[in-house]
Amino acid sequence: MKYETDPATIEAKSMAIIEEQLASHSYNKAELAVVKRMIHTSGDVDYQKIISIKPGAVQTGIDAVKNGCSIVTDTKMVLAGINKKVLATNNCKIENYVTHEPVVALAKKQGITRSMAAVDFAVEQGVDIFVIGNAPTALFRLGELFEAGKIVPKLVIGVPVGFVGAAESKEYIRTLNIPSITTIGKKGGSNIAASVLNAILYQLD
Repeated sequence: MKYETDPATIEAKSMAIIEEQLASHSYNKAELAVVKRMIHTSGDVDYQKIISIKPGAVQTGIDAVKNGCSIVTDTKMVLAGINKKVLATNNCKIENYVTHEPVVALAKKQGITRSMAAVDFAVEQGVDIFVIGNAPTALFRLGELFEAGKIVPKLVIGVPVGFVGAAESKEYIRTLNIPSITTIGKKGGSNIAASVLNAILYQLD
């Protein structure tokens, strides 16, 4: 059986097919790159109907990375999927704090999820971009800290997946004056979160 083996060709053909299947839209070039990357990662063209991008959010992310920002993810799966080479080239730092001892201890002491405690810890570290793909509680906590005036994130990528709190946490973030990229409803996940940041990184050139 003959089949395509060149990675660049496979990706180019995939993106062309995705663009053919997109409905009419008002995304600018930078936003469209994010939308296509999310669909490419999920294999689900219906994602185009549930993606919410605040005006200017993608460009804000691009500018933050160019200026050497700090990034935190809610899971190690998200962390694993992100292009570290591009981040290093731009002097960016990326971390996941869920298993750090101070975070584990804080979660136990306060009776909260480690994802929430990790957000608290990240705020203390002065993190610029939050990439959340699994934990609605992390997204809720982030919004609470923003409303309390304790942090002003440069960008929030909030696409937690699930049936309990996922849709609600994303809707909450969309009500706040924070540059954000989210999904509407229960769909999302670690791979989607990583794909959004990667789509931003791939536009740096």
